[in-house]
Amino acid sequence: MHTLKRYYKRKEPYPLRSESENIDLPWDPADRKRKTDYHPNQRDEVIRKYLIRGPCQPRGHTFKQIMIGKSLRRFNPAWFDQNRNRLEYSVKTEKAFCLCCYLFRDNAGKCVRSDAFITYGFCRCNSLKSFSEHVGGVDSFHNKAVMKCENLMKQGQNEYRIRLNASVDVSRYLLQQGLAFRGHDESEKSANRGNFVELLKYTANQNEVVSKSLKIQKDIVHCFAEDVVKYVIEEIDHDVFGLLVDESADVSDKEEMAVVFCFVDKSGIVKERFMSITHVSETSATSLKFAIDDLFAKYGLSIKKVRGKGYDRASNMKGEFNGLRSLIQRESTSAYYVHCFAHQLQLVVVAVAKKHFNVGDFFDMISLLLNVVGASCKRKDMIRESYKKKIMEEINNGEISTGTGLNQEISLQRPANTRWNSHYKTLLRLIELFSSIIEVLEYIENEGLDDLKRRQAHGLLDYFHSFDFVFYLQMMVHLLGFTDNLSMALQRRDQDILNAMSLVKSTKRQLQLFRDDGWNSLMTKVSLFCEKHETEKVEMEADFVDSKRRRKKSGISNMHNYKVNCLFSVLDLQLQQFNDRFNEVNIELLVCAASLSPMDAFSEFDLSKLLNSGEFISLEQELYIYIDNVRNDERFSNLENLGDLARMVVETRKHMSYPLVNRLLKLVLILHVATTTVERCFSAMKIVKTHRRNRIGDQFLNDCLVCFIEKDIFKAITNETVITRFQDMKDRRMLL
Repeated sequence: MHTLKRYYKRKEPYPLRSESENIDLPWDPADRKRKTDYHPNQRDEVIRKYLIRGPCQPRGHTFKQIMIGKSLRRFNPAWFDQNRNRLEYSVKTEKAFCLCCYLFRDNAGKCVRSDAFITYGFCRCNSLKSFSEHVGGVDSFHNKAVMKCENLMKQGQNEYRIRLNASVDVSRYLLQQGLAFRGHDESEKSANRGNFVELLKYTANQNEVVSKSLKIQKDIVHCFAEDVVKYVIEEIDHDVFGLLVDESADVSDKEEMAVVFCFVDKSGIVKERFMSITHVSETSATSLKFAIDDLFAKYGLSIKKVRGKGYDRASNMKGEFNGLRSLIQRESTSAYYVHCFAHQLQLVVVAVAKKHFNVGDFFDMISLLLNVVGASCKRKDMIRESYKKKIMEEINNGEISTGTGLNQEISLQRPANTRWNSHYKTLLRLIELFSSIIEVLEYIENEGLDDLKRRQAHGLLDYFHSFDFVFYLQMMVHLLGFTDNLSMALQRRDQDILNAMSLVKSTKRQLQLFRDDGWNSLMTKVSLFCEKHETEKVEMEADFVDSKRRRKKSGISNMHNYKVNCLFSVLDLQLQQFNDRFNEVNIELLVCAASLSPMDAFSEFDLSKLLNSGEFISLEQELYIYIDNVRNDERFSNLENLGDLARMVVETRKHMSYPLVNRLLKLVLILHVATTTVERCFSAMKIVKTHRRNRIGDQFLNDCLVCFIEKDIFKAITNETVITRFQDMKDRRMLL
């Protein structure tokens, strides 16, 4: 047994990472331990750290004088410059050493150990001749030691680069998917140490070097985010841009302000780029302005380059005296404000729902239905099962066809309070699930345990079997269908202000057409629904009886009540709201935009409209030549919108010949019609910052969102770019 122990020695445990990081490395050569005094697994790391730190060269030290011959001599600090990476000096012993040879002195032979630069230091420093003799020939110990140092550093750099690349790759994957980095418990005993550590462990199974990867995810993420923002600023290229701002509370009830830039790049393509999300202590206009100023100062941007502004209609945003709009206007007088078209459309629908009593009552009953039916998982399952049976019966009877994606399971969707167009989908689902909903309400009325729910179900059944409900259901489905199509079109990323104006006008015309000729088609749908679900119809020529005042004669027919008091009243209110809300169509800038339209061979071009505004008087001569040129150029004959025109102007290099026209095009294109891009940023924030990640820091949240939202730029950033920025952030233990 004792004989075996002589040959099979017990291996000492590998020192922990924290122990390796806290290795004692004296600065003065006289205080350094020998290499053999360290653990074998630490020796290479010790040498690397000494080489990274460099030789001990106390240039401000008063060097000791020594009598050499008949003269006093001392070390000359200028010699450090001639041997910057090797020659060092001990203040404690007042002797000179060679760093490379000193680190490998344990490997020196007997003939070399007598060299003072290696062992106890050289003190007779009257010239550099002694150090040159120490360096010796090609095969000298000194040159071999230098070669070993270089090889050791290269090996360490390669391993360091592999580990750093692994950390960057893991961070890239987590950022792209919007996943959490940290785990609840990252200790060695934890079964799940978090996504970052677990992915590194998985990668380490393929390469042992990766097992020592650096856990510096925040620095890496910040490098990614800074490179993305740098790319965006380079795209802007000191040109004018639009500013889209909005604020919202996150999952931890912190107010966040999102900033998006809208600009036209060098290729003439309109782009919207997310720049930052910033925590603001309060949502006042002054606080938001300070946050924007900090962002602009950080990246060297000028507020005077802002030409377009897009906010919602909140007082802190749109206020004419103290709102964010006016604060920016004071510094950039050329910054035009356009109220978000999608938000204005929202206000149109809200006004109809709030100002018309019967419509408001209709939506109140829908809300009550969602609370009664949607408050219980059991009731939701009952609706699904009932709908499933109905679909199976219709399939067996050959009434509906089958195929991929058809006849999917659906449920009653709860609309968002701040997104009134979502009510359209709720009403469509209500029509599809109407039979199933009636069955569930009857079940609640007859067998429910809660008396309040039973009374509510009874009231809902009475209302849903009334003609009023069917009429308002079909009417609002039709009207919300118009606004839903407009809302979806306004939220498109490539929507310019000219197309938005055209879509608004088209929607108004459709509403007016429905008012003039839509009564018969509406009543046909109402009749079919009543017949299908056995709802009693109303005789239109009969006298109208108010359900709240049955004994009092109304003096009008049912036709007059439903057609004039209901349909016409709602349509007139909606058309009035359209005219009031979308008043930007009258400003001079939008008139200019219409005049620049390339549709039908620039048929809308009107020089007088462009020159009526004194701001554009200098365009006159250039516009004459421009319109003649593009009308006779076949490449401009099939353009559909201003975005296509801007791209073609750049492709044909006409932007160099007509710089003022190109500038006017940019100005019109960066006046964005909707702030939906900012809303999408808040939707992305809900993915990145969840209830389980509610303590994520402000800077880390911003960096994660920049990478997650701007994925096209993020994917183009190379690991080498991130590593270079990472190394330049601060002094690292390893150099590349």
